[in-house]
Amino acid sequence: MRTAGLAVMLLASSLTAAEPKFSASYDRTEPPAAVAEPIRKLLAAEALVVRNDQPDPVMTVWFRTTIPVKANPEQVKNGLTYREIPEGEVVGAIQFPQSFTDYRRQQIPAGVYTLRYAIQPDIGDHTGTAPHPDFCLLCPAAKDTTADPVEKKDLIRISSEVNEGKHPAVLLLFPHSGKETAPKPADKGNGVWVVNTARPVAAGDTPTTLGFGITVAGMWKP
Repeated sequence: MRTAGLAVMLLASSLTAAEPKFSASYDRTEPPAAVAEPIRKLLAAEALVVRNDQPDPVMTVWFRTTIPVKANPEQVKNGLTYREIPEGEVVGAIQFPQSFTDYRRQQIPAGVYTLRYAIQPDIGDHTGTAPHPDFCLLCPAAKDTTADPVEKKDLIRISSEVNEGKHPAVLLLFPHSGKETAPKPADKGNGVWVVNTARPVAAGDTPTTLGFGITVAGMWKP
């Protein structure tokens, strides 16, 4: 009986310990000086700061003030998706005060990176490695200096430098309706957590919003 009771206690303790507690808020803080000036000019002065129980944030994200999208009035009316963002477009910048493990189980060193949108191809070793094909690729801030969209092959090359040419560094995007603009953590199961928020986008001269679900913890489990 003692053994059974101890096992129950240990299981309850492990379940409690396995639940990370995240918080997220928008804080007014200038983008890092490490971001090249042409990209810095695009970024909002408020940053999405994600925290857990550690002194340093998990990550700080500066979204682009207004993200350009390609959409007609009907698409805007029906609601936009990530696919309306042109591949290679600047979405924002991110800072990790400590190393971060991305969804492909890669270690991302502490530092500052730009974020550019890309779609994962459903071929080869990419098949089945993520629940959604939408990502932001992380590029070392010092090596990404243009505000213009970057061709996909060049984007993959620059992002792969984070991991010595092995594979692009990724930030998985989950779909989010965007109805709630305030950032809110959400448990996606299997140890995956996201922060949902909404950001201003513009289809030509038409302003609207797009929901973002930023993965802040968790990785692919093959």
